[in-house]
Amino acid sequence: MKIVVASGKGGTGKSMFASSLSLFFSNIKKIVACDCDVDAPNLGLWLGITEYDSKENISVSEKGIIDYEKCIDCGKCREVCKFGAVEKNDKFSINQLTCEGCGVCQLVCPTKAIELKPIENGLIMIKKTNWGFPLISGQIYPGETGSGKIVQKLREKAEKFEHDLIIIDAAAGIGCPVIASITGCDYAILVTEPTPSGFTDLQRALEIINHFQLPFGIVFNGPDHNAIIPDGSYSALLLRLSLVFSTLINNELKLHVMEKRRIQHINTCKNLLVFLFFLIIKVTPLVFIKISL
Repeated sequence: MKIVVASGKGGTGKSMFASSLSLFFSNIKKIVACDCDVDAPNLGLWLGITEYDSKENISVSEKGIIDYEKCIDCGKCREVCKFGAVEKNDKFSINQLTCEGCGVCQLVCPTKAIELKPIENGLIMIKKTNWGFPLISGQIYPGETGSGKIVQKLREKAEKFEHDLIIIDAAAGIGCPVIASITGCDYAILVTEPTPSGFTDLQRALEIINHFQLPFGIVFNGPDHNAIIPDGSYSALLLRLSLVFSTLINNELKLHVMEKRRIQHINTCKNLLVFLFFLIIKVTPLVFIKISL
């Protein structure tokens, strides 16, 4: 089974939740934690990791290289490059920082003077944590592209470990690394906050989850911080959520709310596993909304 922890907005406590979830399940399952936020990995920080057992350079993209023995300085490569990577000084050259590796320059070159060559643009790191489960983490090098492909490599590496459960800490937003993290998962947990930007980004994340038809739950972290819900009343919250969800799903929503370990029953929920988890580790203050379709 694969559980992905995601969030439309950054800074909502997603990695904190993923680390807590990993610690909880490590007591009862063989788990693998996978930090798929390759642009800014920090799941290891929450698990107290400062050094990794192994590091492996990986290549998931290519960049153009000019063979000057074949180049006739026709300039066609510069004309078709949409990224401005082909530059002209004394001779034509390809800027490795701006080249996206699309290969158009190679296609139009009349003398086949341009070749796409693999480059090392990322890193996979592995650490056996103090709790006995492995953490697989990735890092894309500054200025490089292909974050979604690096996430795929991370997940392939995680699958090689013996496990009952893989917990994936996805990046914030809805870009390529998030889509690569969500694909093929069995359940999604979205961590957000009760702020205008939190709701806006949550709606965008829900559209991605709905596209992949994943069952999901939502965690509202920090209801007392910059909250848009006055006086601890959650009626406005539930109304706002109903408007969001009505555009995404047609099935009846079954909601549960939990604030500071006090569970208020709104409707029956088939799966109380996550609520039990919160009661055991005593995370507060949190509002958890469970959607069961």
